[in-house]
Amino acid sequence: MSENPVTPEAAPLEAGAAEAGAPQAPAQASAAHEARGLGATAVSAATPRRGAPMFPDGTGPAADPAGSHHERRIRSFQPRRSRVSPSQADALRRLWPQWGRDIDGLSRIDLDEFFGGLPVVLEIGFGMGEATAQMAAADPATGILGCDVHTPGQGNLLGLAERNGLSNIRVANGDAIILLREMLAPGSLAGLRVFFPDPWPKKRHHKRRLIQPEFIALATTRLRPGALVHCATDWEPYAEQMLEVLSAEPTLANLHSGYAPRPDFRPLTKFEGQGLDKGHVVHDLLFRRLGE
Repeated sequence: MSENPVTPEAAPLEAGAAEAGAPQAPAQASAAHEARGLGATAVSAATPRRGAPMFPDGTGPAADPAGSHHERRIRSFQPRRSRVSPSQADALRRLWPQWGRDIDGLSRIDLDEFFGGLPVVLEIGFGMGEATAQMAAADPATGILGCDVHTPGQGNLLGLAERNGLSNIRVANGDAIILLREMLAPGSLAGLRVFFPDPWPKKRHHKRRLIQPEFIALATTRLRPGALVHCATDWEPYAEQMLEVLSAEPTLANLHSGYAPRPDFRPLTKFEGQGLDKGHVVHDLLFRRLGE
């Protein structure tokens, strides 16, 4: 997984051959074969021309939902491109109007209406969504609002939700800071999850890390009393920073004397397994929002 990952861009995600009749790489040929089974709608969604928006009719996530009406600042995420498969594009076209929301910063999200009254946990950076879907299945009484801008992951998570009958998942597309600051009401969240965010290991990039005092101060205003803040990382220096920042926030209380044992409800992700194979030590941090 990655923290509030990639920046939306006006340029389309690459999918398929650039020109008709161009030789296809194996992945492109596979995508084209899959597209034929899904019909013309999925094909057109998955293979836009270069420079064209992927969802020009507004049926899917926008390339840059906040546009120019919000400030440009140092981001905790970096742009990256990845191919959207026809099945992911098809899931986005069909499910986004009901289960997706662009983070444009122009209006509040009514979480009670969006989730049918369920308590809602915000997960920032869900990658391809496998762990998010597992947690949603294990706790159907809790809604999960996954914030990400990685289009393949958005489509994959919505597809997983549909195939597994998970009605407690919604996806927000864009900058998590704008989401928290402009679009969520104070005290509206039952929890916050940030699993395996980008560690930005170089010292000159540490300012880009998501877990900073300013971010946590903002996030805690959107948490109701008793809400759980759960972070996890396999990068030791970032774990130390997380522990320092979370411990310094006066509205949070650590549920352990330091790092927490890995809770059973957090699934072991593919990314985490790769880190463990490399000898990385995974640290979980569990803090509770104070107040009455």
